Formats: sequence, structure tokens, C-alpha cells
Amino acid sequence: MALYDLRDKKKISENFCFDMNPEPLKRMLTSHIPYQDISTLSRTCIFDITYPSSDLFLVVRLEKVLQGDISDVVGPYMKDDANREKLKSAAVACCERLGKYRMPLAWTAINLMNIFTGVHGERENAPEREPSGSNSLDRKQSSSSYDELKRKSGSGSLTRRGSLERRSFSEKRRSWSPEEFGACLDSFRPVTLTVSSFFKQEGDKLRDDDLYKFLADLKRPSNQLKKKCLPGLLKLDISPVRDQPKYCLTPELVKLHPYPDEKCRPIKEVVEFPPRDILVPHYYYRNLLFISPKDLNFNNRPGSARNITVKIQFMAGEDELAAMSVIFGKSSCPEFTTEAHTAVTYHNKSPDFYDEFKVKLPAVLGDQHHILFTFYHISCQKKNEEKTIESPVGYTWLPVYRDGSLQTGEHSLPVMMERPPSNYPYITADIQLPGTKWVDNHKGLFTVCVEAVSSVHAQDKHIDRFFHLCKMVEEGNIPARIGEANMEGELKRAMGDLVNCHAEPLVRFIPVLLDRLISLLVWPPNLAGQLVNIAQACFETIGTLVGRVSALLEEKNDQHGRNSTLLSYVAYQATLPHPDDGPPTPVQSHSHPHPPSSVPTHRKYSRSSSNPDLGIDVDAEVGGIFARGLDRTNSMRTGSNYENLITLQRPAGRKVTHEEVALQWVVSNGTGREKALANSWFFFELMIKSMTEHLARNSGEDILRKMRFSHQFADDIQNLTASITNDIIALHNKDVRDTRFVQNVNSSLAFFLCDLLSVMDRGFVFMLMQNYCRQMSNKIVSLPDAAPLINLKLDFVRIVCSHEHYVALNLPFCTPLSALSAPSSPCPSIGSTTSQSSFISTVFGGNRSAFMMLSSSFRKQHFLVGLVLSDLATALEINNPTIIGRAVNSIRNLLTSHDTDDRYTEPEVKARVVALYLPLLSIVIDALPQLHTFASAKYRYLMSSLGDENEGGPTHIHQNVALAIAGSSMFANKESDYDVIQGQQQPRKCPLSSETTRNLLICLLWVLRNADETTLRHTLSELPHNRLHQLLDVLYVAVSCFEYKGKKISHRGGAVNIRSKEAMKSLLEEAIMGQNSARSEMMLRRRGNAPPNTPHVVGLSQFYIQGAERNPPSPSGTGEKLRWRKESFPWRHHQQDTDRSPQHELEQESQVEGHLAAEANMVILDTLENIVQVVTNADHLQGLLPVVFRVLLHALASNQSTSTLTNMFNTQRALVAKFPGLLFDEETEQCADLCLQLLKHCSSCICTVRSHAAASLYLLMRHNFEIGNNFARVKMQVTMSLSSLVGTSQTFNEAYLRRSLKTILTYAEEDADLQDTSFPEQVRDLVFNLHMILSDTVKMKEYQEDPEMLLDLMYRIARGYQNSPDLRLTWLANMAQKHSERGQHAEAAMCLIHSAALVSEYLYMLEDCPHLPTGAVTFCKLSPNVLEESAVSDDVLSPDEEGICTGKYFTENGLVGLLEQASSSLHQAGMFECLNEVYKILTPIAEKNRDWKKLINIYSKLQDAFTKIDALEGRRMFGTYFRVGFYGSKFGDLDGEEYIYKEPMLTKLPEISHRLEGFYSDRFGAENTAIIKDSNTVDITKLSSDKACIQITYVEPYFDEYEYRDRVTSFEKNYNIKRFIFSTPFTPDGRAHGELHEQYKRKTILTTQHMFPYVKTRIQVVDRMSWVLTPIEVAIEDIQKKTKELSAAIIQDPPDHKILQMVLQGCIGTTVNQGPMEVAHIFLSDLMESRKSPSHLQNKLRLCFKDFSKKCYDALRKNKTLTGPDMREYHRELERNYARFTEGLAPMITINHPTRTSSTTVSSTPRLRVAVGD
Repeated sequence: MALYDLRDKKKISENFCFDMNPEPLKRMLTSHIPYQDISTLSRTCIFDITYPSSDLFLVVRLEKVLQGDISDVVGPYMKDDANREKLKSAAVACCERLGKYRMPLAWTAINLMNIFTGVHGERENAPEREPSGSNSLDRKQSSSSYDELKRKSGSGSLTRRGSLERRSFSEKRRSWSPEEFGACLDSFRPVTLTVSSFFKQEGDKLRDDDLYKFLADLKRPSNQLKKKCLPGLLKLDISPVRDQPKYCLTPELVKLHPYPDEKCRPIKEVVEFPPRDILVPHYYYRNLLFISPKDLNFNNRPGSARNITVKIQFMAGEDELAAMSVIFGKSSCPEFTTEAHTAVTYHNKSPDFYDEFKVKLPAVLGDQHHILFTFYHISCQKKNEEKTIESPVGYTWLPVYRDGSLQTGEHSLPVMMERPPSNYPYITADIQLPGTKWVDNHKGLFTVCVEAVSSVHAQDKHIDRFFHLCKMVEEGNIPARIGEANMEGELKRAMGDLVNCHAEPLVRFIPVLLDRLISLLVWPPNLAGQLVNIAQACFETIGTLVGRVSALLEEKNDQHGRNSTLLSYVAYQATLPHPDDGPPTPVQSHSHPHPPSSVPTHRKYSRSSSNPDLGIDVDAEVGGIFARGLDRTNSMRTGSNYENLITLQRPAGRKVTHEEVALQWVVSNGTGREKALANSWFFFELMIKSMTEHLARNSGEDILRKMRFSHQFADDIQNLTASITNDIIALHNKDVRDTRFVQNVNSSLAFFLCDLLSVMDRGFVFMLMQNYCRQMSNKIVSLPDAAPLINLKLDFVRIVCSHEHYVALNLPFCTPLSALSAPSSPCPSIGSTTSQSSFISTVFGGNRSAFMMLSSSFRKQHFLVGLVLSDLATALEINNPTIIGRAVNSIRNLLTSHDTDDRYTEPEVKARVVALYLPLLSIVIDALPQLHTFASAKYRYLMSSLGDENEGGPTHIHQNVALAIAGSSMFANKESDYDVIQGQQQPRKCPLSSETTRNLLICLLWVLRNADETTLRHTLSELPHNRLHQLLDVLYVAVSCFEYKGKKISHRGGAVNIRSKEAMKSLLEEAIMGQNSARSEMMLRRRGNAPPNTPHVVGLSQFYIQGAERNPPSPSGTGEKLRWRKESFPWRHHQQDTDRSPQHELEQESQVEGHLAAEANMVILDTLENIVQVVTNADHLQGLLPVVFRVLLHALASNQSTSTLTNMFNTQRALVAKFPGLLFDEETEQCADLCLQLLKHCSSCICTVRSHAAASLYLLMRHNFEIGNNFARVKMQVTMSLSSLVGTSQTFNEAYLRRSLKTILTYAEEDADLQDTSFPEQVRDLVFNLHMILSDTVKMKEYQEDPEMLLDLMYRIARGYQNSPDLRLTWLANMAQKHSERGQHAEAAMCLIHSAALVSEYLYMLEDCPHLPTGAVTFCKLSPNVLEESAVSDDVLSPDEEGICTGKYFTENGLVGLLEQASSSLHQAGMFECLNEVYKILTPIAEKNRDWKKLINIYSKLQDAFTKIDALEGRRMFGTYFRVGFYGSKFGDLDGEEYIYKEPMLTKLPEISHRLEGFYSDRFGAENTAIIKDSNTVDITKLSSDKACIQITYVEPYFDEYEYRDRVTSFEKNYNIKRFIFSTPFTPDGRAHGELHEQYKRKTILTTQHMFPYVKTRIQVVDRMSWVLTPIEVAIEDIQKKTKELSAAIIQDPPDHKILQMVLQGCIGTTVNQGPMEVAHIFLSDLMESRKSPSHLQNKLRLCFKDFSKKCYDALRKNKTLTGPDMREYHRELERNYARFTEGLAPMITINHPTRTSSTTVSSTPRLRVAVGD
């Protein structure tokens, strides 16, 4: 059994041999097979499929004991012979005689695509399953044919374990990709396949090419070939392998764990022959040879040679005893044998072979090893005179090993007739020796293919030559043809040629190659007493090979360019030379066979774990190094250990790897330096590995760090670091396209320095880091756009700060802040137990404030954190959102690692860590203007001054900023360079995105949460007043940032999807740089490392979780012999966790968001209380209390958890009790806000929240009462707040609020201290009023879906507060909000104008200021409706009274704000003319305040408005108006009322009709709702009393003639209108339309209560007037209308000839000519021939016709001037029509006076002369 790929025409697995015969049958062969090893009894195998294909076939071949011709043999199998016993006896005799030989019998093939996809269709005529006990000797008659089997897709019936969904995938699978097919291999369900018949094997069709033709025919749906089939039954269970099975053997028959016992049949792994290269290094020993004879041609051989078999032996010498037992047995036989035979084809002198023989190659090969082929003729028929069954008919051989290489490939060998002569193994069969006889004149007659699967032999000429030369040098056996003098050049050439080797052997043998090159680099060979100078060549070759492997395995490169395969080599496979190993010495004796050159003979570290021929020596020492780890705290010790110093002094001339690599790198140039730079990460990792092993071997970890390595090595490292830094800068200057290259070099250097902190002197490493920063800073200062370099520096600092002992390296002790708490370090060193206080006072002078900001003292003491915080502070000064985002995320990731670190869980220890980040407070405070405001209107001004002018341009960096980035001034004399930077003239700062702001605030809150309380209060007390105020502003923003948005928002990705321009720009930059791309994520997945769940603002390169990036994948898993690793296949996708559904993840995400919001707000609350404590103890900070209260109110207004709200209410009550005057005397606006929030929470559905809110509200009243025996202020604010809450809150719950009010009433009644006062009574009055307001809102809730009714109710409530200006203002604001939500901007503007009029009325009552409007009358030009805001009533309250006009709008600024909002709404409504009137009011106020910017803004907006008026003249459209009448008792108050509705422009009658009908049908039921279709007067008596009837009529604004003088523009005709007109046609008999002489028309004018636009969109009709037009008056109106249309078309400028012709056609065209003429005939015919004098109306109609005719004449003249040649005929037709019209009309409109004769009668109608026929 084997796998074949039809597409590539290649066998892709070795043969798996199995024997299904029962034991009684096997015993028939005991004379030939002495015993059976259990490994050969396997019936289960495992195939690896690295490259899936849809053309995979499983081919099964059947063999039997040699018996004769195939055609004769298959007869008994195909028919049921009655003479069964005779056949059995013949079989026994045959097995006895020929049991050693086999012959082909039959075969079958299975298309695996059908197995994997479950496509075995509905089978027809499928043969029934045969009994499981049947065997190959049981005969069943079968009529199956070749084409029938093709119809069954090459297999028998198919059953699945479980249900089988039968459907066709044939169309889909044609387009499947290898990845999809590979996923199918992992997921297909196990199947049991039953093969019920086999194809008979034809003796001349044994070649692979013949097999591929048959397989192609099997796959093809057509059936052209016919082949005989043998009945048989073979059951195959096929399933994917997901776990390591038990009883598993490798292809070398090595047992794999778990292997419980020897009782079960084993499972064999099968060697794969992949169609393409698999680029994976050898991780385990394998040394197999596969011999496949192909064909033999004995046609020209004399003698009898027909039944030919080939005996194959692997020989280690010439005689028979030299045959090695290394050939694997097939089935039911010994594991290994010394010989094997091919199958026999009967009577064929030129047979083809399909056999494959597997050989276990010895680890050490020599020239004497060869394969011997002996050809035998087998006598199939027993003869009396025969002496032997087999007769040798030829010999040939193939040497296995020559010149250091295996002789693999296809060979055509001549055949010798006699046994080969002595010493034949040392020559090839191609050499014709004298005195030897060859078949067919020494021609190549025998074709054999030899392939090796070996981890010992590279099978590449360049690699083999390099290893061969190395072996020569090691053994001192240099051939004379090369010579010692030329050996150096040969070695260098061989190294240079390594880059030309094929990809697969290079990757397969890269560990051995690198080991050998490193060995030559460190210990160059000694030839003729001199060291060979090949170190630089070795160094360059290593760089070249590493670069090529990285390019070949690009998908295994991480984001820093480090290849996981090479990382695995450095970590687990590299065998580095050490001085105590001793260099290799030349071998003096050559008596034994030479080992292959690729096996390092001088190492004590063996690569073998399974081959007994190679010495097994486990490298326990290196394993111990990694298991034991290093003590990295010795730099803190004051004691010395000079006794051990001698151990690091190595013998003279003995080098170590890290020193030699550093030296060669420093002295390298040209190509070698470029290669080293391109693969710097590899050399750095190699040096760290060498340094670590060096310390471990010499117990160097116990020695002072300064003495661990030589000074020369330290100098080399320093020079190397400086050189690479210069290279980074130089490559940046060259503007190389591949910025990834520079990033990789930069990150490699950072990782190296980070690793050096663990092994070298840390002060020395810090000095290297400082030098890097200094070099970068010098370049940054000189560049106009240094963003790329700054990004590199950020990456560098981020990586070095990922050290596992980062906190200890920052020395978080011996500072003034740590003098009072905690031990000096988590792991106290030798000198840390001494007294600290004197040291602190001596060195630092007790200056604690210096360590609370980014001062030079802070940076000296805390070096690494100083770098990070300096980067953050200076990044915030740069106009580049990407840089800012990365700097912020670096801090956040560091704090995240601290928070999850088990070493810092104790509060005291964590407080010590937090002390390192205290300067973060000052940094965030300075960044306040840049923070995202999260839609907080309160602080929108923070962003107003920050434009986005420089977003797209280069990042210009101020010089001081650049210096701070570089950290070059970190040891300056000034205490705070950061403070100095602030004083400079800075460029425009970049506003932060929401995500960056969120991350920055998370960092701040973490510091505030975990800081020591004493230290934090001291820090806060050190802040000046303005800085503390800014900190409170930051907390205000933080409340908005961490407000819980709810699960629905989280599920939609609310805040995540709203990305700012900066965020999108940074995403684009990442895509260009390859970060966060789909490709990089795919690569990470394919390595099994899913990308971290990171914020979207910046790229992956900013996220470094310590340890995650540095651990290379282990090549051997757990170290046991487990190699079934499906995840290592190139096409395998990383399997995701399928248990976590998206819904579950969303649920979890919402929970995390909720917890974060609660935690953040609790931290903010704690900070507020700390600030209150600080403020209380400092008189000069008392002014900050209102700011604290504002933050607290904002938090109460946000969505909070119950526990957080509980604590907030406690804090609020404490603040009110402690500072009552704050709310009641100073911050009245905050008192209003507090009342609103308390009322809102009083309506909460959570009992706990309601209880606390009610208690807070009651105590607020109580405190207010205790101050002045009255709580009028709270009464007013609570009433206003309730009104506002009812009008705007969607979550308001009336029932819960009533419960809370009842609780407050209970508190008042049971408060014993105030029972003797008026307080309880006042509370009762207030609660009663609140209940009344709630009752009024019930109706509003009923009409939530009826916007007109809802606004009517709100209007009614507002009218009810006419004498309570604050509440009326509140309700007007609610109405404006509702209008804005519905897009009714004109009405919203009217609400705001009414509010402004109300405010100005009361401001005028307070003080008559010339620059302020004199009450509501000033606003009359805007709308006469505002006069209803005039405070002229006797019961109007004075604004001087307590609690009246206390809102924020009753000020000059409030009035300005209302008018500016009104102007914005008017602009949106397109009413630009009104803006002029609004700004006429605002301009004097701005002039008085000398607010020039405001004036600039006013006049610019006026210019914009006037420009739009001019540009849109004649093209502006306004609202549409409809009269709506309600009839029926179901309407309640609306019954019998008429309203004018204002609808959006272009609204059609069916639209409003459909809307109102739908709404009231939903409310009353469709059967109870009716629309009155006409506009006639409604007779209520004829309507059904139980129906709701609605009449809707289109109306137009109506003006008297005199009004048209003032209303010229379309705006003037649609503004301040209150009269509307509509017409109703009717006839005397009741029809709407009839003949002209009976057509009447009723005109109705409606007058509304207020003018449009108003504060609502429907206004009640208060007056109605109508009159009737007679038929002739109707005719007059129609003619006048047509005349107006003609006049408008004539005077149009520029003229439009199409419109003109259309109007003319409508007036005098032939098709409509009867229209005006018919009117004339009906009403003027009796005037013809002066039969009667005209009446008044007839005279009017006659004059109308004259005017009409004159306008037609003018129109024709105009049209003639506009008509082109193509329209001339059309114009003539119009002229002819006009002539006929005037001729017919003349008698009716011309009056002949009796005194004049007919000859003198002249028509007053203009005539046109028309030439007939012209």
C-alpha cells in the first residue's frame, strides 16, 4: 500500500506491507520464513501528507506466492471451481517449493478526495458486503468490470461511523485551495471503506507510467477501458490522526511513547516522499536508503532467462558473509534480512519491476560498501532433473559512497555474466575489466533508482564538498592534488559555494553547517604549524547562510525579522566550542573506516538519539544551564570574590565564541559587515548563548560582574554598539525603502543590550544605552522630520525595559520617597541592610519633590523609567499621533506587566513600584489640552484652539523636545529639564485620539490607585493651585472616558469603530510598514503565536510582553520521542478555540468593560477625597472645592455601577454636610445639577440607588433649611429638574420616582429635630407639587408616538409656567431639543428665540443696559410671536426674589449663548435673512465687551449668509402647509378642531395622509379611522359617531394685494405667515367638476392663532372666511392664470426657449386651442355682432382675452428670435395657430359702435400677416 499524487505523477510515500492471511495459511511458508517479528505483523500505518492534493490515490497491490502465468493463476479466483481440494493441495505444494518468491496478482486504487470530503454519492448496483471471514482462497463469482469500478470512484461501498450526509461536492472541490483541502484532512470523519473487487494485474503494465494512466482513467467520468476484476474483500478504516497513538513505531522501527507492552500489533509511521521541498531542519536521526529496481533487458542474453528475480544485498565487503542485515522485512517475516527478492513476471526476458526495498544505512560508510544485484531465473514448473530452483543469470553492483557523497539517483547498470572479480567494490560497474564477460557488450541493461532519506548525508555537492574538506583538515589527510598550501583557498571557496546549495539540504543541515562554521571561526585549523586565516570568511559565510535561510523561511520570521528555526538552533542545537573542550587533533591511524564528514567526530555532543552506531551522550551540562538559570542580582553586592577570578582566565590561545564573534564583527567590512548587519539578531543571540555557557562552565555567576569578561571584549562590545547605532542612522539618511530592515537592526541591538543586563556589569550596559540615546539625539536635532528615528528610539527603549528585573534595575529604593516604608529592595543585597536615612539626607538632602517630577535626580536614580517617561513627555509635544500612541502604550504595557507580576502583589511593594511613575501626574496634567473630550460639551473648548493644520506634513520637532527625547540632558544640573521645555515656545500640540487618551488615563489611574496614601497626599499638596485644578479637569475627562456604555454599545463596537483622523492615519502607516497586517498576523498564526489583543491605534511592534518574544520553539517538544506533530505541516492553520462563541466573547467583553468602569470611577472617587483632604488643610486651595464638586456631579451623571454610586452618594453627602455654603451661596448652578442627578437616581429601578438618592435629596433640603429656615432654592431647583427630567430622559420611571418622594416625605415626618418647624409642611407642599407635575406627564407618555400632540402638551406645560421663568425656559429648551431631533430646525430656532426674549425681559427688569435688548419687543422683527414672553402681568415674579432667575441662562453670557444657538438652527433651516436680525442684537454686546474675535466671527457668518441668499435666489424652497380637521368623539379635545400643519418642503398630500392615517389607525384601529377625501365643508351630522374622521387639504399662504409690495422674495412669502387659502370646485348638482357654464368654485381663507414659524409645527385655526366664484369668474381666473404664465416666460432672464414654446403650445396649440376658444364661445358668444351690451364680468373677461392675445403675440415674437433653423417650421405652425385663434376670437371681443360703419371698424387685436403656402 502506498500513496500516489496523480497531479505531480509521483509516489509520495514508501510502501506499507501487510499480510491479511490467517495463521494456518502463514504456516504453509514456515520452510522459507523461520519466524515473524511483531513489527512485521502491523496492519495499521500513518501517512504524512505535507502537500495536500485533490489527486491523491491510495494504491493497494496484491502479491501471491509465485505460481506461474498471471492469466492462469487468476482463473480459480474468478470462478467457483468445484474441485476445491485439488486446488488447496496444489497451493500447499507451491508454497513448499516456491514460498520464497512472489508474483503480482491484482491491484486497486482509492481516490482519497472522496474520502476526505465524504463524497461517495448514492451508489447503484454496489456489490453486497462479503462475510468478514472470507479470504483470498474463497471464490466468489463477480461480474464487476473496470468501468463499473470507475463508476464507483475506485472503491466499494462506503459507510461512515455515524450519519452520512450525502451531497455532491464535485463542483466545489475543483476550486479548493491546498489550505482548504488541508483543513479537510484534519476534520474529515472516520470512514470504513470496503473494497469488494480488484483489478487483475497485467504483466506488461507494471511501470509507474502505466499506473498513472489507469489512475487518470479512474478519475475520468467516461468509461472506455475494460479490465478484468477479481472478487475480494478488503476493509479499510481511514481516519485523521489527532493524538499520538499507542504502540507506534517510527520508520526505523523505534518505539514511540506511549508503548505499553509487546502484546498488540504495532502502528507504523510511513516515510513521506514529498513532491516538493520541506524546509525543516533535521531534528532526529534518520538514515534510510530506498532501492527501487525499474526494468531489466535480457532480450539479447543467450540462454534461458525468463522467470527473472533480482536478489538485492547491501554488502560491506566482497564475500557472502559481508552481506549486512540492514534490509527491512516486508510482512510476517523478520524485521531485518540480508537479502530481498523482486516479484517475478512469468516468461518475460525484459521484466519491469515495481518493488521498493528499504535499507537502514550504517552511520559510517566507506568505499567498500555497495549494493550487489544478483539476477536469477526461477524454475516455476517442477522438473525431475532439476537440482535447484534458482539459477544465477547475471550480476551487477552499485557503490554506495564515493568522495564523501552518497551515490543516489537513477542508474543504468551493465550486467556481468559471471560473479564479479575481487576488489570489485572499489570500482564502478561502468568500468569494463579485462577478462570479464558482460551481457550485450557492457550496455546499461538494468535500471535502478536509489534514493536516500538521511539526516547524515546532505546529498548536495556544495555541502558534501565542504564537509569533505573539513574532514581532510581534521584528519590531517590532505591529498597531494590540493596540498597544504592551497588548503586555505579551497576551504574559503567551499564556504563561498555553500550559498549556491539547494534550499532543502541547506535548511535540513543548517544546524550542522553552522556548528562547523562556528568551530572553524573560533578554532581555525593548524596546517604546517600555522593557523589558517579563515575566521573572517567563516564570519561572512555564517551571515550569508543565516540570511538565505531567513529568506527561504520568511513565513517563520517574527515581526523583528528573527527566524524561529534559527532561534531554535541557537537555543537548543548550537554546540559552541569552549576552551576546556580542546580543539580537534589530527587522526594518526586510518585503519578503520572513515565516518561521513557531516558527523562531527570531535564533539562529545552527539546529534543522535536513536542510532546505536553513533555514541549516545546526552548533553546534560547545557540542559542544566537552561534549567538552573543565572543569578542576576550580583551587581548589587558589595562583597568580592576574587578567589574565583582565576577560573575565568583561559589558557593562552584558547578563544571563546562571543569574543571571536564580537572581534570579527568589529573588524569586518564590505559584504561581511552588510551580512552581519542584516542578520544582527543571530550574532547577538549567539553571543548571549556563548556568554551564558561560558559563565555556567566557569561558575562565573558567583564573580563580580565587572570581572566576568575581559576588558578587550567590553571594548569590542562598546565599539560594536556605537558602530551599529551609526549604521542605523546612516541607513535612515539614505532613505532606504525597506524601513523594516532598519527597525530589525534597531530591535536586535535593543534585545542584545537587554540580555546583557543579565550577564554583564549593569553600569556598563546603561552606559551603552546612554551612548545610543546620545547618538540618536544628535541626529534627531538636525533633522526637520525625525519621526522615523524617534520611532526607532521608542522601540529601543520599549525593548530594553522589558527585562524581567526591570523594577530592580531602576533602584526603587534609597530615595526620599522610600525612606519611610518598605525594605530597600524585594531581594535585599549585602549592603542594603545599612541605615538609609543618613545616606538619603547626605546624598539627596531630603528633597522629596525632586522625585515627584521628571527631574535630573529622578533620572539618575531611576535610569530606565526615566527614559520611558522622558519619551512620553516629549512625544506629547510632537504633532504626530503615531509617536504619541506608541509612547503611551509603552507605559501602559509596563504597568500591565507590573500589575500581573506575582512579585509585586504586596501593597507595600507595589507602592514602591508606583513611586517610580509619580512624574506621570505632571505629564498627564500638561497633556490636558490634548486629551480627547469624549463628547463632553463642558470641555469642548479644550480642543477649540487645537487645529489639524500640520497633521499631514512633516513632524517638525523643537530642539529642546528632541534633546529630551534623546535623554541627553538626563544628568544636567537643572532639577527638571522637563519644566524648562514647557517654558519654551512649543509647536502646535497634537490632539490625542480616544484610544490613546484612554490608555494614558488608565496609566494615571493605576498610579493613583496603587500609590502609598501618604506619598500621594504629599505629592498633591506640592502641586500649585492651577496644577491641582488641571488634575481635576483630567479626572473630569477620565469620568467620561470610563463611563460604561452598556452591552449593546459594546456589541456594536461603539467607541472602537469611531476612529479619529489621527488613528486612521496611524493605521495607514502601519499597513505601509507591514505592522498589524493580515500577512503578519497570518505568519504569527502559522507559528502558533497569535498576535496579542492590542489596541488599534498603533502597530504590533509596540507590544512586548516580556519572555513571549524570546523563547524559541523547542524542536523536540517535551524531549520524548514524539514526532507526530500535525501542527508542523506548512499548510496547517492554527486551530482556534471553538468553544468560545462570539456571543460569549461579547458577553465577557461587556463584563470587563463594566468592571473597568467601576474600578476607574472608584479610583477617581478616592482621588477626589484625597484632594478634599489636601484642600481642607490649605486655605489658598479652598477655591478648588467647586471643581471637586463639578467632577463628582459629572460622575453622578454618568452610567455607574451600584457599588460605585453608593460610594459616590456617601461622598456627596459628606461634602454637602462639610461645605453647605458651597452649594447654597456660591455654586447655584451646581445645586441645580445636583438636584437633577438626585431626581434621576430617585427614579432608578434599583432599590439601593433609590434609597441613597432619596436620602441625599432629603439631606440637601434639610441643610438648605437649616441655613435660612427656608429651602426655596432647593424647591425651585428640584421643580425645574423634574421638569427637565420628564421632558428629556428616556429612562425616566414615574412609579419609582413616586416611591422615592414618599420616602422623602417619610423622612420629613419622622425627623424629630425639625418637627417644631415649618420644614415638614414645606416638604409636603413640595412633594405635592412634584406629584402634580408627574400627573401632567402621564399624558405626555401616552403621546410619545404623536410628535405634534406631544409638543402641544409640552407647549401647554410651558405656558403654565409663564410666571415661573426658570421652568418655562426649561420646557422651551426641551421643546427645542425635540424639534432638533426631528430635523425641524426653524421651530427649534423659534424656541431658542422665545427663550432669549424671556431672558432679555428679565435682564431688562434687573438693569437697563444700553447694549442689551430692551425686552421681548426687540425680537419682534424676528417673530411677532415673541411678544407673548413680555413680563407685563401683575403676578410676574421679580427676578430679585429668592430662587427666581437663578439659572445659568439668566445672564448676559446665557443670553448670548441662546442667540448663538438660535443662529445655528436658523442657518440649518435655511432662513439666512433671520441671521441678520439675530446678529443685530449680538453685535452691540460684542462691541461693549470689545470682543473683536466675536465680531470677526459675526461678520464672517453674516457674509456667508448674504452670499447664500444671493446664490440661491429663486431656487429656495420652504415648508409645505396642510389644513387638517379632526371629527369624532374619539379625538377628545381635538374633536371639531382645525389645524394648519407645517410639513417639510415637497411633501405631497398622499404622504401626510398616509402618515396620519397610519398613526391613528394604530391608535384607534383601522376600522374606526376614516379619511375624508374631499375639501368640502364637513356635515358633522352625516358622520358616524364611533369613527375618527380626518380631513386633509393642501393650503397655500394668502396675501392681500398690498402685501405683495413688501413680500417680494420667496423667503418673505414663507415667513411670518398666518393666513392660508384653498379652493373647492363644485357644481349646482353636487358634483365637483362639470361643464364650463356650471363650474363654480368656493375659496376659503383660514387664519391661525400664531404666525409660522412658531415653537410648534401645527397651529390652531381661529378664523375662517369663504366666498363663491361664478362660472364666468372661474373662467376669468383661468385666463388670468395663463396670461401670468406667458408673461413670466417672456421676461425670464436668461430666456429659456423650451419653457417659452411649452407655454405657447399650451395656449394656442391645435390640441388645446379649444380651451380658451371654448371659454370665449360660452361666455362671449352673445356679444357677437353687437347683439347685446357686455355685462361687467363679460367686459372683464373680454379685456382678459385681449391681454392674453397680446401676450401670445409678444411670446411668438420672442420665440422667433430664439428659434434655430431646425425649429423654424414648428414656429410657423405656431404662427398659423395664432392667426386662426385671433380670427375666431375677434368677433367676440370687438364691440362695434352704432355710429361707426363696418368699413371703419378696426380690431384692436394685433394681426400677423401669414403668406399661404410660404
